Amino acid sequence: MNTLNPTTDPTVLARAAAKVKRHVLPLFVIMFIVNYIDRVNIGFVRSHMETDLGIGAAAYGLGAGLFFVGYALFEVPSNLLLQRFGARAWLTRIMFTWGAAAMAMAFVRGETSFYVLRFILGAAEAGFFPGIIYYFTQWLPSTERGKAMAIFLSGSAIASVISGPVSGALLGVSGLSLHGWQWMFIIEGFASIALCGFVWFWLQSHPREAKWLSEEEKGALIRAIEEEQRAREAAQVIKPSIFKLLADRQILLFCFIYFSVALTIYGATFWLPSMIRKMGSMSDFEVGLFNSIPWIISIVAMYGFAALAARFKHQQAWVAVTLVIAACGMFMSTIGGPVFAFVAICFAAIGFKAASALFWPIPQGYLDARIAAAVIALINSIGNLGGFVAPTAFGFLEQTTGSIQGGLYGLAITSLVAAVVIFFARTTPNGEQPGKPRDVALAPSIEKPVALRAAK
Repeated sequence: MNTLNPTTDPTVLARAAAKVKRHVLPLFVIMFIVNYIDRVNIGFVRSHMETDLGIGAAAYGLGAGLFFVGYALFEVPSNLLLQRFGARAWLTRIMFTWGAAAMAMAFVRGETSFYVLRFILGAAEAGFFPGIIYYFTQWLPSTERGKAMAIFLSGSAIASVISGPVSGALLGVSGLSLHGWQWMFIIEGFASIALCGFVWFWLQSHPREAKWLSEEEKGALIRAIEEEQRAREAAQVIKPSIFKLLADRQILLFCFIYFSVALTIYGATFWLPSMIRKMGSMSDFEVGLFNSIPWIISIVAMYGFAALAARFKHQQAWVAVTLVIAACGMFMSTIGGPVFAFVAICFAAIGFKAASALFWPIPQGYLDARIAAAVIALINSIGNLGGFVAPTAFGFLEQTTGSIQGGLYGLAITSLVAAVVIFFARTTPNGEQPGKPRDVALAPSIEKPVALRAAK
């Protein structure tokens, strides 16, 4: 029974939220870093798997992309089971299974086992991102979730920088008749399994179980979150089906734009190590170091463009500018030697990473706050299929033509088209034609839209 005061002291609530963030955010950032490395480390072993197993460019591209098919297919079932078993148990399960699948990659024997294990890895990881979001909804009031998500998403930026040097260094490990690329998968996958044990003992499922919160702080958190839940239930909004959402032309535009951005990001992520190797004779560790350079540049650019967009507004124009930069960089990477191509990719990274961050405020401003989470999840899921299309297309092109130049042209053209399409995407619901009724499911809320940062 709750015997605490019925009123909530804002100071107590703020203190409780700060404690929650200090307790869980460092762990969540580490989890995201480990998660990202296990997802993209395949890019650093392509040449090794080709030499040792005969896995060619087309097979590599398809296998790299199949991760995203498994991820997309199992996202919804994983979300349902997450709510049934709780975030603590389900996040622990996710980490264990994706770690086991990542370790199993060390024992790939050919194309078929490569395809199967990449698909399983994606299926095992499905639900991780929504699980973190769900955990925040159970522990933090809405005013604190945006800040927490921003810190959590920084894990992706950190992982982009360190994944190269870490994976490159592990490729130099040898012993027990295993190759370096096998040790890389085993060690990085085992890190996830080891971390899941810490997750189980460190996290609690509900604020009332947290021994590191005072009774007053527990009560403040519980009341604030229960009040928000009652407000959501009072809205009585029926969630529209996926087909109904996709019938809205604005949502279709959002899906296309984010798909275009993800296409370029994952095209660079999975093929950049191979492009770097063409620059000269380098060790695996040196390739990893060079691989970090575009991502370091892109992080600086991402924050710089965010500051410019906040000061000078016109969000669509800023997204268009970054997409044009990405297109120019991708095109320039086709007209020079390997070193010039690397410099061009660094330039392109300024654009496609900044575009990814600048894009999300546009659908957030357009959508009814009550269904924003569902629609943003849909946009994110469809957009991430670019992670399947890009490496698959690049692999096919290299296998059949001996060059990925056609794929780079395709990325440049897609980014330019998206730069034009962004101006047709509405930033607010007020852009509707006067007198034209809006679909009930997408009708503007009487509440101020919530800025939900859900990009992955």
